[in-house]
Amino acid sequence: MSLKALVGADTATDAVLLKLDRNVFHHGGLGVIRSLGRLGIRVHAMREDRFAPAAASRYARRTALPMPASADPGAVLDLLDRLANRLSGPAVLVTTDDAGAVFLAEHGDKLRSRYLFPAPPADLPRRAAGKGTLAEICRAAGVPHPATAVPVDVAEAVAFADSCGYPVVAKVNLPWTADKTTGLQSTTIVRSKDRLLALLEVARRATGDGPDTGLLLQEYLAPAPAGTLQDWFFHGYFDASSRCLFGHTGTKVRSFPAHAGMTSYGRWAPNERLRAEAVALLSGLGYQGTVDLDYRWDPRDDSYRLLDFNPRLGAQFRLFEDSAGIDVVRALHLDLTGRGFTAGEAVPDRALVVENYDPLAARDYRREGSLSIRSWLSSVRAADEAAWFALDDLAPFFLTGTRTLWQAAENRLRR
Repeated sequence: MSLKALVGADTATDAVLLKLDRNVFHHGGLGVIRSLGRLGIRVHAMREDRFAPAAASRYARRTALPMPASADPGAVLDLLDRLANRLSGPAVLVTTDDAGAVFLAEHGDKLRSRYLFPAPPADLPRRAAGKGTLAEICRAAGVPHPATAVPVDVAEAVAFADSCGYPVVAKVNLPWTADKTTGLQSTTIVRSKDRLLALLEVARRATGDGPDTGLLLQEYLAPAPAGTLQDWFFHGYFDASSRCLFGHTGTKVRSFPAHAGMTSYGRWAPNERLRAEAVALLSGLGYQGTVDLDYRWDPRDDSYRLLDFNPRLGAQFRLFEDSAGIDVVRALHLDLTGRGFTAGEAVPDRALVVENYDPLAARDYRREGSLSIRSWLSSVRAADEAAWFALDDLAPFFLTGTRTLWQAAENRLRR
């Protein structure tokens, strides 16, 4: 049976990729385009520029409009209205970044007649994506969370770091609002007071003159013994009744930056205890839509501590394609178009590699002595899914490679 017949999607209902983050190397958008496009669904993608890798996919429609110059709600609403005028009927809206998820929750009522999308509580995506407000959610729900602080000034930041001991983890408190041109990373492991002071200065430039430093500081959960699965994530889809129609757990085998950043190599690893904890939290909050949660197992008390709550599709969601051909975005499209579906069986050990980040991650893991070149190459060859490379859709891979090399050359010239 073909994939199209197996999934049974409504190919008459288009999908529109709502992406407000201008990072051309975000692979989640390409995953959406390929996942739905392979079912025969027309996918319209906002493109960052003429050479955006995802927009070059053979599965992306050529009717997409350039991204708005700013994330101003009026500009985004206008762009989506203009795009809707080109479509034959309501389309499914898919968000792949926090800014899009927050926008849709807070301003989506104006689009209800033209698009199909979930309706979580209007304030929940902003609270979930904000690092400080996530800590409040965890405390209220009784969910384990690392010790955190949103320092109002340098003195508070230094005092928190001194109380926890270095290293500490620094995160941009409202990551979707930060100025990306400053070079501020969303997550940084800070190993000294001098590094913390330098980071606070960069954060001030990136986040403006707000009521605090713009950073959330978090205790660093030290790595567990070798061979222990410690870094986990949950990807799922919740319907209008906050029921989990699709949800699975996986592990970060490697991340960039190492032990603190995005997944560069992930593996499907069923964990019923963690899945139950995630579903209970999300259902209790009345959550609807796609979601990506990051956890770290803490050997001190055998708890899974929630690190990040992304109220939208996770970049590595294509890791989770089950035996029935269902993944997170297909579950979203099927549900919103009224197509009932039955999820298939899990596919344990299915692996996904992000080609432009995993070599950088592997370099760091090799330096710490936990990865050899041979074992890294073996793991890459064994990956079932790649973020960019696909035999049926090669253009995004080559564009990503070209732009990665170009960016590296520019960075070298600036030094």
